[in-house]
Amino acid sequence: MSSDDLERRYRRLLAVYPWEHRRAYEDEMLAVLVAGARPGQRRPAAGDALNLVGAGLRARLRVSARGFTGPTWADAAAVTGLLVASILFALAGKSLLDQLIRDPSMPPGYGPGSPDLVDWLRLAGWAGVCVAVLVGWRWLAAGLAWAGAIGWGALVAPQAGDDLTYVVDTLPRIALAVVAAAALTVPAPRHRVVALLGVRRLVTLLLAPAVMAALLEINRATRPTLDPVGGTSYQVLYGIEASSELVLWLYVAGLATAALAMLAALARLDPGVRRRIVVMLLPVAALALVIDSALAGWSTSTMYMGHVIPLVPAQWAMLMLVPPVTFLAGALLVRRREETIRMVALGRAADREQPVG
Repeated sequence: MSSDDLERRYRRLLAVYPWEHRRAYEDEMLAVLVAGARPGQRRPAAGDALNLVGAGLRARLRVSARGFTGPTWADAAAVTGLLVASILFALAGKSLLDQLIRDPSMPPGYGPGSPDLVDWLRLAGWAGVCVAVLVGWRWLAAGLAWAGAIGWGALVAPQAGDDLTYVVDTLPRIALAVVAAAALTVPAPRHRVVALLGVRRLVTLLLAPAVMAALLEINRATRPTLDPVGGTSYQVLYGIEASSELVLWLYVAGLATAALAMLAALARLDPGVRRRIVVMLLPVAALALVIDSALAGWSTSTMYMGHVIPLVPAQWAMLMLVPPVTFLAGALLVRRREETIRMVALGRAADREQPVG
């Protein structure tokens, strides 16, 4: 029984290896391990166990890395990189206009601040990323995106001591920049994004975020002026303000139309590519959800206490771990779903090949 126990425990350790590796080498590895065991040994030696687990994890990482550089992941990364870069370009443009155009709802004497060099560099940088992607200079696009993400983080990090709320609120945008940079780093054929989308859908993905940012900026610049004496009648919906309900819903319709145009441009892509685009964007959505929900009480307390309330280590760990864990979970779910679809298709093909009767 000792040999059976030892073989069973070795099989459990070998389960760390990818199934392709086990199918080809498991019996051979198991025979060598059992043959090298001491007489009467019932458990794997600690050194053998560590070596097997370490080698198995490294093999899984190599397989996963090859999967992320496959054609479907490369196509999804090319589209995601351009999409996120266009969104960040639109956000940079709106931030710049916020400082150039006065908000009429502000009291007299309170004008907009003047944009600095960083604001202009951010706008030019993400515009350069979009142009580099379209031209086919992928490495230039990835370099500009990484420079933007790292530079943004370096500028925001020192403010953690004085304005931690601002730092936390900025994390989703920095995460978007990291997603764009990582996606553009994935090797892809030159002009692949143009071939995937075509001119019409490409223009839609570039213009829709800019249109949404322009509508929000127009709304900010034309919002009703507060009248403390006579009062002001206006409608508000999630930060969108208008003098009448009709105008308010026109803004909403414009934003919805631009958003639906982006979704329609992506809907005609291959289902595998669409699923991977969602997986790449999910970490940003998960991070924003955590900040808006789990840290909502902390943000409110910081606002009313008048001083910075430090985040505890568990909160920092949550902010740092949620994006990568979300991505890995999404990638695993996509892989399992597609494997299930493949196995079902193989089963159906086998049923069709069986002779009737």
